[in-house]
Amino acid sequence: MAKVLYITAHPHDDTQSYSMAVGKAFIDTYKAANPNDEVVHLDLYKEHIPYIDADVFSGWGKLQTGKGFEELSEEEKAKVSRLSELSEQFVEADKYVFVTPLWNFSFPPVMKAYLDSVAVAGKTFKYTAEGPVGLLTDKKALHIQARGGIYSEGPAAALEMGHRYIDVIMQFFGVPSFEGIFVEGHNAMPANAEAIKADAIARAKDKAQTF
Repeated sequence: MAKVLYITAHPHDDTQSYSMAVGKAFIDTYKAANPNDEVVHLDLYKEHIPYIDADVFSGWGKLQTGKGFEELSEEEKAKVSRLSELSEQFVEADKYVFVTPLWNFSFPPVMKAYLDSVAVAGKTFKYTAEGPVGLLTDKKALHIQARGGIYSEGPAAALEMGHRYIDVIMQFFGVPSFEGIFVEGHNAMPANAEAIKADAIARAKDKAQTF
């Protein structure tokens, strides 16, 4: 049995968002094809995802100098504990499905906060004399992304930084398999929007059968 983290970063649901509609098609098909797997949905707009701030650095610093957890302030305890929960959950999963829109050439800021929370030395990567080495070498990941314009080719391709960023992070973590399903052009070509979404949903369902 595999554990799948279905990680969504969109304030809207599948009735309003193209990325969420394709994501729902993917995960529903995946569940049907893999009924024994555990799927955990992390809606990042509803989850508590602490930013790495002064409280976090202070709390980590105290722990690293040998102070006990009880010596942290209440704010430090809450944030450090939550970040630890998120990173442990990420490490324990076998597969990751990220669902985001393309906003301002990237993704919603809550996704960056989440990726920061799981980028933890000793858990998802380690430092060596030769440089950092990823520790998640037995995982796989998928990114479902909606893009209102065309970013898979042409001059705009160089502007897309959301999928590329997650790709870099997955490589940093050592994840050997990372793929993307893109819904693009529906804002640029509104007359074709429904056909574009239907095609992406079909591709997502096909991928779910083998992911």
